[in-house]
Amino acid sequence: MARPALFLDRDGTINVEVDYLSRVEDLELIPGAAAAIAAANAAGYVVVVYTNQSGIARGMLTEADLDELHFELDRRLALLGACIDRYEFCPHHPEIGETPYRQDCDCRKPKPGMLLDAAAALDLDLSKSWAVGDSLRDLDAARAAGVPHRVLVETGKGAAQKHGLAEDDHLAIDLAQAIDRLLADRF
Repeated sequence: MARPALFLDRDGTINVEVDYLSRVEDLELIPGAAAAIAAANAAGYVVVVYTNQSGIARGMLTEADLDELHFELDRRLALLGACIDRYEFCPHHPEIGETPYRQDCDCRKPKPGMLLDAAAALDLDLSKSWAVGDSLRDLDAARAAGVPHRVLVETGKGAAQKHGLAEDDHLAIDLAQAIDRLLADRF
């Protein structure tokens, strides 16, 4: 039976925005993010991170570096009772880098590839799912994948982009407020 998912952008949504995060030492959780993810876990949502990582195409980090960052993120979240069920990432850029990273792919947000891949791999019901991100392209990717419930958070880039929010999207201060409202059915 297909399950609902909570799709989360990473940088600026779960962790503090750092241009091209590449070092574990620079990873800092946004206050309340871990508790919000734990609450979504407890409510039965499959939690999927979907993140553009063109820093790989740009040569600023490797896929192994990204794995190390996600391992550390998982460790920190676990200490607070939270769990990411799957990571989807796009290492590509259409104009920068070398093969195979320089390409116009279907996974780079605002395209829906990462969400569709996760849905197929985990048997997710996109029609009952939510997406939360700090960028309009995060929400555009979710919309293109058929995710009907989308929330822009004002952390990261969200505060600067909120004026472009579509009428059928929602706004929250941060991930904690977004999940609190989602679980209380207050959107």
